[in-house]
Amino acid sequence: MIILQIEHKVPSFEGWKKAFDSDPAGRKKSGVRRYQIFSPADDPNYVIIDLYFDNNDDAAKMLTSLNILWGKVAGTVMTGPKARILNIVESVEI
Repeated sequence: MIILQIEHKVPSFEGWKKAFDSDPAGRKKSGVRRYQIFSPADDPNYVIIDLYFDNNDDAAKMLTSLNILWGKVAGTVMTGPKARILNIVESVEI
């Protein structure tokens, strides 16, 4: 499994979540299998999103789409996006 991990500031979590839920990037049709949203305990206006994919190509295509989208909404819905594609090396539940 591959993870596209994204993080950025948001002026309003509620406003950002509404935009995220509208799915302007087309997560489902782009191969996203599931996602998780995190927010640091001390900063509710910062989000970290893990998008899970079956393969690296789908994750890379999504990142390209997101870079285009971010260029259109930077400063309004979010600011300062960072993204990286991660390989899950090990996952253990105890």
